[in-house]
Amino acid sequence: MGKILQAVFGALLFLSQMAYAASPLKSEDLGGGVYALIGSTGPRLHENLGLNANYGVIDTPDGAILIDSGASTAAARLLEAEARRLTGKPVRWVVNTGSQDHRWLGNSYFVAQGAELVALERTTRTQQSLGKGQLEALNPALKEQMSGTQVVTASKPLPGDVARLQLGGRVIELRYFADAHFPGDAVVWLPQESVLFSGDHIYVDRILGILPESNAGTWLKAFGQAVALQPKRIVPGHGQVCDVAKAQRDTGDYLAFVVGGTKKFADDMAGVDAAVASLGGTTDFRYLLNFDELHRGNVNRAYLRFESAQ
Repeated sequence: MGKILQAVFGALLFLSQMAYAASPLKSEDLGGGVYALIGSTGPRLHENLGLNANYGVIDTPDGAILIDSGASTAAARLLEAEARRLTGKPVRWVVNTGSQDHRWLGNSYFVAQGAELVALERTTRTQQSLGKGQLEALNPALKEQMSGTQVVTASKPLPGDVARLQLGGRVIELRYFADAHFPGDAVVWLPQESVLFSGDHIYVDRILGILPESNAGTWLKAFGQAVALQPKRIVPGHGQVCDVAKAQRDTGDYLAFVVGGTKKFADDMAGVDAAVASLGGTTDFRYLLNFDELHRGNVNRAYLRFESAQ
């Protein structure tokens, strides 16, 4: 019987290791029971379960805190497994930093497991307005991985711009600065550890995406307030764990270029075509992944936002 149990345990361990080896996320230990889960910088794919973003796990005596819940039920299960692997504990709390699909559509899975959702009111309002469309848009790529995925937001969202919480003895702050990639985007700040989980305020290694929902002008202001916290380590929304200098180069400087350039064209009523022709071919930020696919669209949408505000 002992040999049989050993064989069963060995097989389970092997399967667990195989599943982890196939994970689209790379874990990084930031010390003190704080971990980053780093996803790919490419598109949402069936192969990566839509996990083309970064997530966080924080260990507490009472359970794990998960920062952002993935784009689907399948993604949520994988994040749950990663959290348990890193902490040995179930996910007790899920904190949402934003409203893009891969930040929160896994919420329904975690609520079914008994986890508590934590989010600002500003964030949940945007989630509720976009959720149905996001589910429909993900179905073609993620297929069966979306099975059981539902639009679920925090039942007791937090009012105001700053919420200071103690979860399992951990002090975390959920902070809103200004509308950024999406309205209501927030960051998770760990003041005792000086670690910032920036959500989609910060992209490194790859170019950020200015979407129809984005406000590049206020995003730049929000970025400045986020880095003013002077974190020792930043877990960006996309890309590798970094410091403030790297975040400034890859996000702050790029946003400043797009905002400054498009606002001048909009103030002069020069037209979107002129703005894209002048700013769309710059080479200063070509080192960022996805530049050719996204940059001209970023200029276009930033210009149109400024033009509509006049």
